[in-house]
Amino acid sequence: MNTREVFEYQWPYLLSLLPPLEALEAGAYTSGALSRRRSVDSASTLLRLALAYAFCGFSLRQTAAWAESCGIASLSDVALLKRLRKCHVWFSELLAAKLAERAPAPSAALRLRLLDATAVSQPGSSNADWRIHLGFDLGRMSIDHIELTDRSGAESLSRFQLAPNEVAIADCGYAHRAGLFHIYSSGGHFLVRINWLNVPLLHPDGSRLDLLSLLRPLPEAQATSFSVLVAPDKQRNIPAFPVRLVAVRKSEAAAEDARQRAISNGRRCRRAVDPRTLEAAGYAFVLTTLPETHSATQIMDFYRFRWQIELVFKRMKSILNLDELPAKDPALARTVLYAKLLAALLVEDFTTHFLAISPWGYTLRSA
Repeated sequence: MNTREVFEYQWPYLLSLLPPLEALEAGAYTSGALSRRRSVDSASTLLRLALAYAFCGFSLRQTAAWAESCGIASLSDVALLKRLRKCHVWFSELLAAKLAERAPAPSAALRLRLLDATAVSQPGSSNADWRIHLGFDLGRMSIDHIELTDRSGAESLSRFQLAPNEVAIADCGYAHRAGLFHIYSSGGHFLVRINWLNVPLLHPDGSRLDLLSLLRPLPEAQATSFSVLVAPDKQRNIPAFPVRLVAVRKSEAAAEDARQRAISNGRRCRRAVDPRTLEAAGYAFVLTTLPETHSATQIMDFYRFRWQIELVFKRMKSILNLDELPAKDPALARTVLYAKLLAALLVEDFTTHFLAISPWGYTLRSA
């Protein structure tokens, strides 16, 4: 399936995956995206123009020319710019509505949620000018959370709300006491990879824990669980709280590969590599609040699924050009990013319906 053709030529099908036209009109009006209708006659037309600009690789002038040639709208590139700059609030509301549709029914079954973020740079920049925070429901294989921030929006578990039957699975970037405690105090669970120094740990009796000394006796090819405490952070008013440390010794080949990456990173940053970093490279270890009913082996198997969210970002960048941002203007950049993220959800839904048993490949809209 050619995704660009979906947006250009199968527009009625995509509209069937969005709120009814009356709701689209109301949302565009109340958000200020469509305050007047000169040259752009409807909310659906404005949405189509924005998706064409954000997704199809058109410049503003090319988008205006495309709209004119297709009989969609007649306006200049400057007029289009002014329209799109006002759309980011409306698009964020549409994105929230699509995500709300994906909220699962209450269930006692364990729900694994993969969490990560990716950076997007504006034209001519090598910095992380924008950051997209994403949640992915592993059981349903679909995106269930999206948040857009500027470069100051750090990766944190505090951005996510979890129910008691949900497990946040994340990498080292999320291994901070504030975020871990946020999930713990809300009743949810986390399964987060750590390194040897970013989360200070204590023995159950409150004494200091030397992580590497604990790991050295580990047998090969056998995951092991330890009951530990996350050390308190008095400055942030975070008390000590209990977790499980689950670890496994890597094969020598995997350990050597990790050591070489650490050495390469040290050279690139022009700093010496701590010997403890090289020793820690021989193990994989995570923290979790999942109870003992889940074995150490099962915990490590759960963590292996984290790579699925990396594949989600890869698909979004290769298919939807998520990392290609044509705009420097902050308001326009927000519109473009929200449009790309909304497109990601629409493509997911469209693909689901396209491959489903429905012979027409989409949901029928009521007359």
